[in-house]
Amino acid sequence: MPPFKLLKQSKKSQARLGKLKTAHGVIKTPFFMPIATKGAVKNLAADDIKELGSGILLSNTYHLHLTPGTEVLRLAGGLHRFMDWRGAILTDSGGFQIFSLSKIRKILPGGVEFRSHLDGSKHLLTPKKVLEIQRVIGSDIAMILDVCPPSTATHQEVKEAVEITAKWAKLARLEIKKLRKLKIKDNKNQLHFAIIQGGVHRDLREKSLKDLAKLDFDGYAVGGLAVGESHQLMYEVLDYLAPAMPADKPRYLMGVGTPENIVEAVKRGIDMFDCVIPTREARHGRLYVFSGQPSTVNRQPFYHAINIINAKFKQDFSPINQTNLKQYSKAYLHHLFKTGEPLAMRLATLNNLDFYLRLMEQIRKEIKQEKI
Repeated sequence: MPPFKLLKQSKKSQARLGKLKTAHGVIKTPFFMPIATKGAVKNLAADDIKELGSGILLSNTYHLHLTPGTEVLRLAGGLHRFMDWRGAILTDSGGFQIFSLSKIRKILPGGVEFRSHLDGSKHLLTPKKVLEIQRVIGSDIAMILDVCPPSTATHQEVKEAVEITAKWAKLARLEIKKLRKLKIKDNKNQLHFAIIQGGVHRDLREKSLKDLAKLDFDGYAVGGLAVGESHQLMYEVLDYLAPAMPADKPRYLMGVGTPENIVEAVKRGIDMFDCVIPTREARHGRLYVFSGQPSTVNRQPFYHAINIINAKFKQDFSPINQTNLKQYSKAYLHHLFKTGEPLAMRLATLNNLDFYLRLMEQIRKEIKQEKI
């Protein structure tokens, strides 16, 4: 049985309902993954994420490789045991760090060499090495090493990134087949997703998709968006790219995004999302709130964001939200931020992730009802 099953295709848009089977549970699509880059969602414990209702987290291969390191994770029995998380985990390959840590890395023919941002030590990540690390991590979904160029890259630079990404994906596919022939028991149900690159260039996006689709991975991600281009340009890329991606495989838009970005991407056929926005914004006192009851997310605006640090909340005794934090007032959370209490960031994070996960639940409901 293939891991992904398409349950419904909307008649109103390209939106889809499906379910993705992983080694740690079945997840309904479309879904959002809270970010646990270094093995923890900032300010929350694994039990908090479980109570919020998320079946999957995202962690990062590069960061976990540096600390605690693969040996610690091996001795711990993998990341699930190390952080006491019973749901699924997707691990990014480290490809995004090729973009974000461009000053401390060098792209070589066989991989990418980093200087650790922690101690300056050198590390070479190759397609094979990244797979080895992810096997030790024990992730349910392992991303294939790719090159993510910046939005300012020239057509030629993006073309080179597409070619290297395809080359590394072929090497990774050979390694996966080799490991499966050996019938290694540990993590035998791990899924592998390739990452489509190409920037905002249609010819390169279509070439990247064609090159990677031939290799028949378990799923496909759209990388290299939300790296500086406008939202409209991102939507234009998805308009032609998402419907061309394999219909029987999950489609993942990496690093996106705002609530409206997610709704628009779902309409274009995307199934999976991750973003730092809900947790990062929470740490600065910015809270996401539905505008009234979320009767439909297919209208603008269906939500608003509030700055809880604003003086107007000093005497606002209404609940933070009506779901997981209705026992606390906005005035109390305002007080916590003003006095620098760590609890402030925890409560704000719980609010924002609850918002994002309920947003996905509402999206799935509206696809079923043919509203999206």
